[in-house]
Amino acid sequence: MYSARMKMADIITDSKILSVLERLNIKLGFGEATIEEICNKYHLSTHLFLMICNIYSFDDFTPNIDGLTENDIPKIIGYLKKSHEYWLNSCFPQLHKNIHTMLDSCDEVNKNVLNKFYDDYDVEVKKHLDYEEHTVFPYILSLGKEKGSFRIKDFEENHSDLDEKLSDLKNIVMKYLPEAYVSQARIDVLNDIFKIEEDLNKHTVIENSLLIPLVSKIEQ
Repeated sequence: MYSARMKMADIITDSKILSVLERLNIKLGFGEATIEEICNKYHLSTHLFLMICNIYSFDDFTPNIDGLTENDIPKIIGYLKKSHEYWLNSCFPQLHKNIHTMLDSCDEVNKNVLNKFYDDYDVEVKKHLDYEEHTVFPYILSLGKEKGSFRIKDFEENHSDLDEKLSDLKNIVMKYLPEAYVSQARIDVLNDIFKIEEDLNKHTVIENSLLIPLVSKIEQ
């Protein structure tokens, strides 16, 4: 596990930690500074930063809200919003582009089926993210200021995981398209899916293990 006294540069071993830095608005060029020093510079809880980095780097890490406070909530929401922007502006457009390239060599039946499946999934993703952006996050940020009927349990109960249909899409591309369609574009599509799948999983862990329990505690 990472610790506050480690040098920030020493924990950047792959693109996952780079994405964490970007979503927390931490800029590169920190020299020999420790994690704690950089977090202090950016007015960010060192504990929260380490929690998120450990979630992304270690699959067996079990996060909890011990050590987190109400002050960490805006940072968590800001992080999640930046993830949404990245998916909508980069990941999914790239996946869609590669799907169209792959389908250039497909027959009309497979082309129509896959296009319809992806379009339906795309609608579901945008609906889910819109719900978080315009219902869940505003409620959380108004805790203690406004009264309403919504509670975080409503989000928890309706929090559908987006990775199930993404897994279905992966299986269609990997298992069920005819062998003749094997191409670099097909590999590119699968690589895109693997990348999004992992990021969605980590995003869900942050919501389910950090955000929802922390907000539930404050509600009580």
